[in-house]
Amino acid sequence: MSRRLLKSTAIVSVYTLLSRILGFVRDMVVARYFGAGLITDAFYVAFRIPNLLRRLFAEGAFSQAFVPVLGEYRQKNTHQDVQALVQRVAGTLGLVLVIVTILGVIGAPVLVYIFAPGFSGDEGRFELTVSMLRLTFPYLFFISLTAFAAGILNTYGRFAVPAFTPVLLNVSMIIAAVVYSPSFEQPIMALAIGVFVAGVLQLLFQLPFLYRLKLLTWPKPDRKDEGVRRIMRLMLPAMFGSSVAQINLLLDTLIASFLMTGSVSWLYYSDRLMEFPLGVFAIALATVILPSLSRQHADEDTQQFNQTLDWALRWAILIGVPAAAALMFLAVPLLTTLFQYGEFDASDVIKSEISLQAYSIGLLGFILVKVLVPAFYARQDTRTPVKIGVIAMTSNMALNLLIVIPLILFWFDGPHAGLALATSLGAFVNSGLLYRTLRKQGVYQPQRGWFWLWVRILFATAVMSWFLIEYGGLDELWLGMSAAGRSGRLAWLVFGGAGLYAMLLLMTGVWPWRWRSSAWDET
Repeated sequence: MSRRLLKSTAIVSVYTLLSRILGFVRDMVVARYFGAGLITDAFYVAFRIPNLLRRLFAEGAFSQAFVPVLGEYRQKNTHQDVQALVQRVAGTLGLVLVIVTILGVIGAPVLVYIFAPGFSGDEGRFELTVSMLRLTFPYLFFISLTAFAAGILNTYGRFAVPAFTPVLLNVSMIIAAVVYSPSFEQPIMALAIGVFVAGVLQLLFQLPFLYRLKLLTWPKPDRKDEGVRRIMRLMLPAMFGSSVAQINLLLDTLIASFLMTGSVSWLYYSDRLMEFPLGVFAIALATVILPSLSRQHADEDTQQFNQTLDWALRWAILIGVPAAAALMFLAVPLLTTLFQYGEFDASDVIKSEISLQAYSIGLLGFILVKVLVPAFYARQDTRTPVKIGVIAMTSNMALNLLIVIPLILFWFDGPHAGLALATSLGAFVNSGLLYRTLRKQGVYQPQRGWFWLWVRILFATAVMSWFLIEYGGLDELWLGMSAAGRSGRLAWLVFGGAGLYAMLLLMTGVWPWRWRSSAWDET
């Protein structure tokens, strides 16, 4: 079991890594061509609004509700029953998405006013955001159906195709920025069109693979179907529970719209770097374990369910702890190497650095949320994560007030970093409550060896951090280096730090490839 899970996680991680690398290339292109200011603030708001709804309708709530039900149908029913479920879910979801998309395009000014009210005082920025949102909002329709197809493919163990699909978004946006933006009166409009085109391409790319599974059927709306009704009942609370982090980010965007021009963009670039380990590993791990946990729950195999979750949590801290330290101590090297070109200057690097360091504090919390939530959804319990999500979001809002207001008064350049710090602390509230609830419910019982695993990981991370600080150099060095010099030095630090961390783990007896999704023999 553990080898199959590890292989599947590796496949998803490799393709996700490719997508994230291209995502950084995309961000480098955007930073070079458009910088971090009024027009990029407008684009990132226009892009973030459909992205929040994507988490609600697509790989967030919908997938978490759909995959367990589909897995149960596959285990207990015929292929014809599965085909019927797919047909009716596709029709019902598609009809809802059409209505939401039409309302979103028509109501774009209202959405911008709600999510970025600070823009209303700047007519040019407000109108630009509305125009781009009307182009990016239909992306929701296509990417949600893409996530529907991905849920089917993941349930059947076809993880590679859904993992590769996001590459098309990055390629589309890069081509739009480099090739087509000079043709527009407002060049950044090309990015919005690139998002729309990417949605179409991502959906079309997955359809042939559904056809091979004999699950590509003509959609047929049927809200009264028992399977559809079960998914809807699970999805409605999950729409909030699985999107707490995104809602927090939108709240940050709302507040940032009132701060110094560029705050939205600085938070975006920081979040993108924080999302790299989160996407490459945590989301990949969550994607792989959800079908397994769903199947184990359907088979009433509580022991294997516990062991699979324990295996995933061990990997979460093995990667999450050093990744957080690396983001903290390599903030300026990463930002200068990836983004300090053209319109993105040294001031933008420094502003983004403090928010990236604030996000890095919460990285492990974000990763743990991704791993723990599937343990609830696999058991078709969507209400508990919602209750916990409400507490986490309320905590985040309170922390925003406690942290950001003093920064506005006493540190004019740092309020946006306060938003990132509040979000990070909120992630630990969320993950801590999820973990405690699983323990209280008797769903999860840690296997042997956790204490010494923590000791070894913290020791290896501390030594790795010393290496990064000692040989990283001062900020001024990175701000003045050439692109080639930055790239070479950063590569040396990354591979040197990772190699040192891995070597110390091996020397202290941590051999992850020998971990089993069963009782851990480490002592």
